[in-house]
Amino acid sequence: MSTTRIALGIEYHGGPYCGWQSQPSGCAVQDHLERAIRFFLGVVVPVVCAGRTDTGVHGLAQVVHLDTSIERDVNAWVRGTNAHLPPTIRVLWAKKVDDDFHARFSARSRTYHYLLLNDPTASAVIGGIAGWFHAPLSLELMQQAALSLVGEHDFSAFRASGCQAKSPVKTLYEVSVLSTPLSTSSQMKSESSFIKFSFRGNAFLHHMVRNIVGSLIYVGAARQSVEEFQTVFASRDRTRAAPTFAPDGLYLAAIEYDALFALPAASGRVPFFT
Repeated sequence: MSTTRIALGIEYHGGPYCGWQSQPSGCAVQDHLERAIRFFLGVVVPVVCAGRTDTGVHGLAQVVHLDTSIERDVNAWVRGTNAHLPPTIRVLWAKKVDDDFHARFSARSRTYHYLLLNDPTASAVIGGIAGWFHAPLSLELMQQAALSLVGEHDFSAFRASGCQAKSPVKTLYEVSVLSTPLSTSSQMKSESSFIKFSFRGNAFLHHMVRNIVGSLIYVGAARQSVEEFQTVFASRDRTRAAPTFAPDGLYLAAIEYDALFALPAASGRVPFFT
């Protein structure tokens, strides 16, 4: 029996889930998605994702693929699957793709954003969707340090101890640190802002982005100089880098594929940041 390969674009709030990857308890985003597809199709169909995310990490543009012999209209995939999903997970688009498309192995790059509230007082309403740091941060120093990360490097200094990647060598194509005022009100403190850390690379190690963000914040808060950051990075020693930062503000924001697959572009709609 012939099968059709379907690609789906998924958005989710990571707060209620124990990460992307399926767990025996059924608490993962993958578990909820596969359960919804089972209700929609009437059969069990496993999905393959572009990149796994940890507990509390959000997905703006996760991509998955699956194979099925059951015919459904492309638009029905979106409406039918969403009808069985919790409101914190949504299928954004569906597309029939060739059999040589693979959500993970066809990906040319992945982009992560980390959204940080930099304000003396933590927010009562955005906990879970943005990280928070209380002291003023130097955007210029963090930008200088971030430039050291561009290119092919050994990222062992920012690698979690339980990381299962075969090699710590990864390539970052772009890294940026941008800021936008928290409010245009003249009554707001001048240091209050949202800061967005962005990383586009071929692949990422476990906790790599959160570990980098923590170290860049150390630089911005003058706990470490740019030169010290570069020394820690070159040392490949995780124990010398800053602690892993909270998952709340981390977003899988885009997966890049060859244009021949003609997949919809990622929305990249990070809260509070254009």
